[in-house]
Amino acid sequence: MGLRQTNTLTFDVLSDVGNAAAHRYGLVYALPEDLRDALRSNDKALSAIDDDENWELPVPATYVTAPDGHVALASIEVDYRKRLEPDAVLAALKSLRAV
Repeated sequence: MGLRQTNTLTFDVLSDVGNAAAHRYGLVYALPEDLRDALRSNDKALSAIDDDENWELPVPATYVTAPDGHVALASIEVDYRKRLEPDAVLAALKSLRAV
């Protein structure tokens, strides 16, 4: 059962196993070898978590798209600790509803 069904969400959620979509948007970076070594030494190897050997992570991004496919809001932030404020997403959704 997917995230949408488990949480009875009324919107689509992208699950990007293997970073296929993130690659298409240019939102993937490979971890440098020194960081890989540090993660391995702390039993945090991505290969064990992601079940692959590519040592890649997606850049956090948020998109709000209109039903016709145009992007109403895009936010890309390399620092994963900084996220788009929910109010910005809600404002973009409201602007779509007004059209």
